Amino acid sequence: MATVLMCRRFPRLSRVTAFSTTAKCKAKRGSSRSKKEKQDKPGAANTGTESGATIQLLKPQDYRVLYNPAAYAKGRAGSQQHWDRDSSQALGDTFTSPGTARAPQTFPTAPSQALPPLRNAKPKSSTSPQQTILAALCKEEAEKEKREVHDSKEDPRMFQKGRPEYRSLSCDSAEPALTLPAEEGDSILQNVAVCEGSPGILTDYFCKLSCLPVEQRAVLVSDPRFSALCRCAVTAIGQFSTPDLIQILKACVPLAIPASHPLLDACESEFSRRAWDMELEQLLLVADCWRCLERAVPSYLGILFSYANLHWKDITLPQFVQLLYIIGEGRRSPADLEQKVESTILRYLDAFTLEELGAICLGLFKSLGEVSDHVMRRIADRVALQMEDMSTYALVNVLKMLRYTRMDHLPLMRELGRVIPARIPATNIQGIMHITLAYSSLHFFDEDVLAAVATSLPSKVSYCRSKDAAKFLWSFGCLDYEPANEEEFYSSLIRQLHAKIHEFRKFPEHLLTALLGLAFVRRFPEELIDFALREEFVQKTRGSKYDLYKDLFTLGKSVEIECPTYQGSRLPPQLFQEFTEMVLSFAEQEIYVRPEIVEATCLLESMLGGPEYVKNHMILPHTRTSDLEVRLATDGRAIPFNFKHPVVAKKLKDTEVSLTDDLMSQLIKGRAHSQPSVEVENKARIPGQDAAGAPCLGGALTAGAKSQAEPKPGHWQPQEVRLALQVSNRNHFCYGSKRLLGLHCLKRRQLQLLGYVVVEIPFWEWFPLLKRTRSEKLSYLHYKVFCPALLSRTG
Repeated sequence: MATVLMCRRFPRLSRVTAFSTTAKCKAKRGSSRSKKEKQDKPGAANTGTESGATIQLLKPQDYRVLYNPAAYAKGRAGSQQHWDRDSSQALGDTFTSPGTARAPQTFPTAPSQALPPLRNAKPKSSTSPQQTILAALCKEEAEKEKREVHDSKEDPRMFQKGRPEYRSLSCDSAEPALTLPAEEGDSILQNVAVCEGSPGILTDYFCKLSCLPVEQRAVLVSDPRFSALCRCAVTAIGQFSTPDLIQILKACVPLAIPASHPLLDACESEFSRRAWDMELEQLLLVADCWRCLERAVPSYLGILFSYANLHWKDITLPQFVQLLYIIGEGRRSPADLEQKVESTILRYLDAFTLEELGAICLGLFKSLGEVSDHVMRRIADRVALQMEDMSTYALVNVLKMLRYTRMDHLPLMRELGRVIPARIPATNIQGIMHITLAYSSLHFFDEDVLAAVATSLPSKVSYCRSKDAAKFLWSFGCLDYEPANEEEFYSSLIRQLHAKIHEFRKFPEHLLTALLGLAFVRRFPEELIDFALREEFVQKTRGSKYDLYKDLFTLGKSVEIECPTYQGSRLPPQLFQEFTEMVLSFAEQEIYVRPEIVEATCLLESMLGGPEYVKNHMILPHTRTSDLEVRLATDGRAIPFNFKHPVVAKKLKDTEVSLTDDLMSQLIKGRAHSQPSVEVENKARIPGQDAAGAPCLGGALTAGAKSQAEPKPGHWQPQEVRLALQVSNRNHFCYGSKRLLGLHCLKRRQLQLLGYVVVEIPFWEWFPLLKRTRSEKLSYLHYKVFCPALLSRTG
């Protein structure tokens, strides 16, 4: 008997330890995380203790953003939506076959050429082959009971079953009730050999042939006699009545005529010619046939939309919903219809079925149609009240539009958190992905929903396309949520990324999205990172429709800071320099000038003694948020360092004082006889400050000097403490909570790794103070900078 040796190999991952790796610290971190999550969501169920690791990981201190990867972050809607559509044809991104084996997954051989060999692979268990086979068979039987069922063509059309009026507006693709005997079909083909018959007879032939059994229809297109019949129809195309021509087009759907067939070319031209003489009902039916045939007909759709615009006052409710469905499938929103669409939605809002509301939202989402907040809120109001009666598919379509419009509808999200967790196990993988992405895009943290997703996902992960896996990882990372089954959850998704590595060559944005989501929660799969930072992959990102440079920048710098033992590919220094310049240019125009940051900067300068004591800049440009840097001696006195500030530079030019080692020693040690070389204007004082506005914690500080080259972060003087003040806003936190989002957790973690002390100036404290007196704001900032607990910890 032949023996087959199977070796399972797992990707190499790094989880960086920030400060402590002892069991005691891990237990403490878990306890603190549990307490924080209870604060973030009162009454949330305890997720329990961490499950046993299936892959040995290094784990850092706990931290938790508003950050959107380039592929999913184009303002209000952006080109992201083109990649969110349900049609696999529009995406060019195929589904995983339902027949794919679900037994223990191994990596395909193809990606092994792209990824370096896996190191230190060890078998996970000593289970016997017989037990493994039995377990696989049992799992396969169980999977048969819960196969994924999703049809990207038929699911969006479910609303058509709700009203009888749709029968005249849509093409029924169901199998005919009565099938034509094969012999009769052969007789018809014999009769057309001489290409005789009136248009009515030809129409009858097509209708009858469309009723042949499936196996007969499958070979019909390649039959020369059928080709002759099609040629006859093309020759007589102008002689058909409009109803007969529609019948021929409808017959082409079950006959599965290729979209590029000459008969369809002739039909499209003829329908476009006749369109203005047809009824809206006929135009919509023809458009539906084109959708079923998967033929793009932009010219015909343009005529349809113009016709509808002209006859809008006569449009009925079913015609309106069908029109929005057609608009969505055409991926184009007519600008001249937008106002009319909104007014019609409001007119029929209470009369729509829930499935029709879902179809309307899907049509608007796919076509990138503009919808006012008022209209979307009205739709959400109704859905929130009747959610339990709505199908999951229709509900997911509403969530797509909420995400698209950035609608913060709290009643709907709360009701969703009550209804959707129980539905997750029976929902297909794309539906689950869109639900999860809605929560992360809206920054809405609901542990019950995320826990249900995490529990269901590992058994369904083989159905994930590359973008599905990427968005799951992004969503959980964005919300900084690590579920109770975190090792199983992340390991299954990382394995799926390896299995889909070939898709990333065509869609590089998905890999970068996935890796950033993992980085937010301190996971760094080294082989995938090595693949993403290779020169050939970087070149592919240049050809993407998205600006992926900032994602590469964030990933590359994060690996540099958090993975000191990483030995794989890295981005070249010139790219880092280019990215940094781009980000800093943007920051000068959009970030540094924000009122809450400018106010804090000015007050700190006044409080500490001048602009040389504060620097408003990006310590970590790859995180694209600003920091207010302040430096203190270990005894709590502020140290001047920002000598490149324009005001300070002018003073330095006039004084020509160089910052020598002796002078630096005086500054740090605070010799009593040191005097400032430049008088600093005394604009404000608070208790505990000297005449120059500096804190009276020791001798006076020299305000003017030329700086020598600054030491790199983490390599400055041991007697120096660097504070990184974080002036945050609501977009840095989950909706309605004090839970930081993923990128901002990553930033704080990396600042600490570089030796900075992070000082929070949260929006819920700082924004109300902006309306208070100057002395109150100064007192608040003084406490933040010279907090006794902070000084005792740094001293």
